[in-house]
Amino acid sequence: MDRLAPVEAALDHRGFRDALGKFATGITVVTAVGPDGPVGITVNSFSSVSLDPPLVLWSIDKGSRRRPAFEASPVCAIHVLGDDQAETCKAFTKDVAPFDSLPTTHRADGLPLLEGCLARFECTPYATYDGGDHLIMVVEVAQVTMRDAEPLVFFDGAFRTLTKGLD
Repeated sequence: MDRLAPVEAALDHRGFRDALGKFATGITVVTAVGPDGPVGITVNSFSSVSLDPPLVLWSIDKGSRRRPAFEASPVCAIHVLGDDQAETCKAFTKDVAPFDSLPTTHRADGLPLLEGCLARFECTPYATYDGGDHLIMVVEVAQVTMRDAEPLVFFDGAFRTLTKGLD
């Protein structure tokens, strides 16, 4: 009987990244209170974890200059972006704090809240985990708000919108 032997080969990082791009994701902006004021970052590594307690996770590159602010913040907000918020997404990929150019409110504790998102999760830190070149942030959700609209989706390296569902 022929047996297949496992073959180890160096993983092609570009190919790996391209393959990950075949998984359509929603887009979020995570905001927090930084030592120098509000901070935000665009993130698509967002997922539910638990209903009881209500936990979600997101991850941040360990090399990001924004990581220390998120690790130290006692609160954060995760904003799920709608299909009309591509510019909001782009703003947080380029700038740590483009809040002056966006419709934003701030809670009494300084947490910036973006207006017009599909859903917003206001959270407190729960746990962090090593995730290779990323830090996995698990946060407990204290409050949610939402509205009906279409999501902003990222697929195959580009923004997309959903077409209506299958029957």
